[in-house]
Amino acid sequence: MLSLSDTCADGEDICDWVLRETGDQRLATISDWFVGKPFALLGSALLGLVVRWLLHRLIDRVVRRAAAGGLSGSMSRVPFGGRMSEAFARAEAAGAGRRVQRAQTMGSLLKSIVTGVVVAVTVTMMLSELGANIGPVIASAGIIGVALGFGAQSPVKDFLSGIFMIFEDQYGVGDVVDPGEASGTVEAVSLRVTRLRDVNGTVWYVRNGEIVRVGNMSQNWARTVLDIAVGYAEDPARVRRVLQEVAHELWEDEEFKGLVIEEPEVWGVEQLGIDGVTVRVTLKTAPMEQWAVARAMRERIKARFDHEGIEMPFPQRVVWHRSPPEAGDAGAVPAEDN
Repeated sequence: MLSLSDTCADGEDICDWVLRETGDQRLATISDWFVGKPFALLGSALLGLVVRWLLHRLIDRVVRRAAAGGLSGSMSRVPFGGRMSEAFARAEAAGAGRRVQRAQTMGSLLKSIVTGVVVAVTVTMMLSELGANIGPVIASAGIIGVALGFGAQSPVKDFLSGIFMIFEDQYGVGDVVDPGEASGTVEAVSLRVTRLRDVNGTVWYVRNGEIVRVGNMSQNWARTVLDIAVGYAEDPARVRRVLQEVAHELWEDEEFKGLVIEEPEVWGVEQLGIDGVTVRVTLKTAPMEQWAVARAMRERIKARFDHEGIEMPFPQRVVWHRSPPEAGDAGAVPAEDN
């Protein structure tokens, strides 16, 4: 409120000037309130706007450098030639949009934080200029902050997890992920929740603060792992040779260039099961292409096994037929039924 003092306080230049010119203390005090205070408040507001503008410009520059630098730097580090270089370049190009999106999201978050801090400081300075005691205001703000911290722990946890998730590029829109509760394709990422759509078309909303671990099946490259079962009567060396030929034909197929990025490997016998032998085949693929490559590989293996006469395993059981023993019989004879 307006206080008519007998003297001008320190720093009240308008009051001092009017007092010197007129000698009227009342007029000097009124002039300081209606001329000096508005100018001081306007100066504080302008200072806050200038600081906010400068910080936003700095954030925009950092965001542009992060987006451009991440894209060009990662592309230049691909040391492979031929098909592998093409596949990795394709994978990097697919991830470039996500890097730009992540940088823009972090820039928007930093701008919001900067704006909030600048507004809070500017308002506090303006209250102090008006003569208000800002000590209780700061104390009240601290108490309110503590109360909100205790009452809104889950949202705060979600926001902090979302910030680190975006900053670390754990996943982005279009990735196929498994965060634990549900798995599917990421459709939207925000600071609080992540929206997934599974293979059945169901949309899942997962809170970022509830994600303890997440598996990303579409970053950089993927691997198709096929466990092919054959009967015990088949020669393992022949089976490995046939599988290697089928995988190499897929590798050489023009339709799959850029999808299979390394020469496929047949790792050998993986398991000795009850009904047959399992042989493992692996193919390194471009991101999001492992499932299509696996389906094509299974079709070719089935056709080639039929042509080569390699038999898939089928259930086998031993059945014992028992009959009452007759005189001179040694006992029941087991009969194997295939």
